[in-house]
Amino acid sequence: MSQNPESLIDTLIVPRARDIGGFEVRRALPAPKRQMVGPFIFFDQIGPAELLTDQGLDVRPHPHIGLGTVTYLYQGEFEHRDSTGSRQMITPGAVNWMLAGAGVTHSERSTPQTRAAPQSLFGVQTWIALPEGREDLPAAFEHHGRDSLPVLTDGGAEVRLILGTAWGAASPVTMQSELFYADVTLAAGAKLPLPDTHEDRGLHIMTGSVIIAGDTYNAGQMMVFRPGDAITVTAGEAGARFMTLGGATLNGPRYIWWNFVHSDPDRIEEAKAAWRAADWSNGPFRLPQGDDHEFVPITAEMDRMKIKR
Repeated sequence: MSQNPESLIDTLIVPRARDIGGFEVRRALPAPKRQMVGPFIFFDQIGPAELLTDQGLDVRPHPHIGLGTVTYLYQGEFEHRDSTGSRQMITPGAVNWMLAGAGVTHSERSTPQTRAAPQSLFGVQTWIALPEGREDLPAAFEHHGRDSLPVLTDGGAEVRLILGTAWGAASPVTMQSELFYADVTLAAGAKLPLPDTHEDRGLHIMTGSVIIAGDTYNAGQMMVFRPGDAITVTAGEAGARFMTLGGATLNGPRYIWWNFVHSDPDRIEEAKAAWRAADWSNGPFRLPQGDDHEFVPITAEMDRMKIKR
């Protein structure tokens, strides 16, 4: 943490490594000292990784409730399939938004065509906790191509608004609460004021470094700012690329167990029981069409995990 007594940083987070089925990610949220930034309850940096021919991503079908997932890539591609019937490639600059709501199952895999040559994979996946009253909406999926997202430029700053509203622009992606999420690239020395219309704000540095209130922060760090302060981000000597995110805080913390998020722990217990039963015909979960030959089971080790808040 900065030693500057005038620091604007409320929480500094150093992500932890996690395995998601043979592929390592760096997880910034939830963190021991910070569960959420606005409604963002999960933040995974994917890569950067170099995949050889015949290598790829293989995240088997798994369930979610009470949240929405956001996938955004800088490099590479893979295919999303889910139990709403959606089947969609995600490529750099586009966004996949999956509303889990009452329950959804999805998988993420590299296609045979993608595996036919080496590729780089680099991006971010986040979860957004839904507000009470909307946690059990029907599952839905949206894809928005690169050209459909607003891009703002000013001097050496370029901002692609992925979700929500900020800097006078609005993303076309359907949201259930007030928030913003943007991909920012700054040339060396370029500056960007963060939106001042959102209660919670943070950023995660993907490449390069940034200077905030005289302190320098480097790639791989997430900063969460004090509410209400005016924040201006300046890129370091090599420039910077970062994701900035935030929004209105929810009316309380969320319970989390594996891929389930909800304000009511009983709903998580119900989802656990339903996934363990694996009744794809009569239960609340279905496997994705065309990717229904396997799924991620609840193991004995997972069963010992407690629901966290």
